[in-house]
Amino acid sequence: MREPRLAVVPGSGERGGGQDAGGRSGGRGDGLVERVAEAAAGCRSVAGLTAGPWARIVTYRAGRPFAGVVVRDAEIEVGVVAEAERPFAETAEDVRRAVRPLTGGRPVHVLIGDIAEGGAK
Repeated sequence: MREPRLAVVPGSGERGGGQDAGGRSGGRGDGLVERVAEAAAGCRSVAGLTAGPWARIVTYRAGRPFAGVVVRDAEIEVGVVAEAERPFAETAEDVRRAVRPLTGGRPVHVLIGDIAEGGAK
């Protein structure tokens, strides 16, 4: 099994696991998690979403957990697999910019949880 590579992107913050401090999972019944995931996955240099090392960016809900996005009352966290075609900070900022209209004013923290193999799409 390949060890995940982690890039901490300045301004992305370091946040805890898939649950908030009150033990809530951040799951939303209004489709916000899926809309955030779609916006993030559509960004340049994003090869996909990831729960990150130790599976810390996961929304627990009925059925299968949703890896790569956590929506909390005070913040939104997104984990991405990035292409290495440009600086990771630029990719993270693109994700923030794409997700920001959906956040209701909450900060968006982006974790580059892995680097895609094989270069640009």
